Amino acid sequence: MGSLQVSLYLGDLFDDNSVAIVPHDESLLPAIWALCSDESYHDKVRAIDKALKVRGPLVEVPFDLAHWRKVAEGKYPHGLPEPFSSDPRQWLFSGRPSDSDQPLHVAVARLLGYQWPRQTGSSFPDCPALAPDGLEKFGDEDGIVCLSATKGETSAAERLRVALVQALGKFDISALIGTAGPNGSKSKTLDDWLRDEFFEQHCALFEHRPFIWHIWDGNKNGFGALVNYHKLSHANLEKLAYAYLGDWIRRQKDAVDAGEAGSDARWQAAKQLQTHLKLILEGEPPYDLFVRWKPLSKQAIGWHPDINDGVRMNIRPFANADILRKRVKIKWEKDRGKEPTRDKKDFPWFWGWDEEKQDFAGVGKEPDGNRWNNCHYTNEFRRSKRNA
Repeated sequence: MGSLQVSLYLGDLFDDNSVAIVPHDESLLPAIWALCSDESYHDKVRAIDKALKVRGPLVEVPFDLAHWRKVAEGKYPHGLPEPFSSDPRQWLFSGRPSDSDQPLHVAVARLLGYQWPRQTGSSFPDCPALAPDGLEKFGDEDGIVCLSATKGETSAAERLRVALVQALGKFDISALIGTAGPNGSKSKTLDDWLRDEFFEQHCALFEHRPFIWHIWDGNKNGFGALVNYHKLSHANLEKLAYAYLGDWIRRQKDAVDAGEAGSDARWQAAKQLQTHLKLILEGEPPYDLFVRWKPLSKQAIGWHPDINDGVRMNIRPFANADILRKRVKIKWEKDRGKEPTRDKKDFPWFWGWDEEKQDFAGVGKEPDGNRWNNCHYTNEFRRSKRNA
């Protein structure tokens, strides 16, 4: 809302923080779009109203119809374009690296098996669902791609390079890396970029709600893996901890026995990472999942996330374990607003949580409705509520 983003309206329901500008005369639409999509529109609105949420002033700006008709005729001689977005943050985006403002980031997502809505059967007005584009064969089945060659799979950089050839044909790898992310990159190779910069850029691009997670052991030369969070089931997290990471640990132990320099530090770091992953699988505090809008009887026990609860809720155990390549800019303190009255037995955190107590069961006779997100409950306490 702060920057007054604008897009063509597709006719769907929208939140009341958004506004649809609908002309009485449809022939005026190109001129209105030319004005609203122009960089000057933001400043014209803000000259009238500087509030975060704006409604009326959106149509109170000066509107020189003759001028904006001329602009529209020059920009859209064949009429307004069909809906399209090269921004991978938008649902309209095709999922093809060649169509993207961020081809390298899109290629990584496709390598991890991620697909955009139009690739999974969703369609929009004048914007049909998309047929396969040939990159599906590069998508990893379990959504886990290790940075180093592991368990018979080549390194992430090698796999990404092969996918890029299919997606882009000829390409300048230096230019791709140099323009990756919001502010570009200084990495010289794909391996360096994936290891050192990808995750931080990915977080920034997707508004600090990353769907590709870089899990690592804290050793720059140690174990690291990119995982598609949408595929990170309990079984796949076990696979990461015991198959992929387990293979790495065995290889580092062999290197230690052979007296290889630096191998002991890599071995110790990898074993510590495996310990953290085991704790997340078990789900005891502070590695538990907590979703404030679900009753205690429906809270997960161990790593059994509900993707519909969102990244913010589900990434918390990994952030608490400090095993993500960069710290995520996500907070779990109280959200704004108050919750409607909820049953104390099912939703005790709405009944006076003190911001500290674990296994909080509620106090007081009246709910305060505070929307806490950082509560912790033991598996034993959760099971007792399921069996109650």
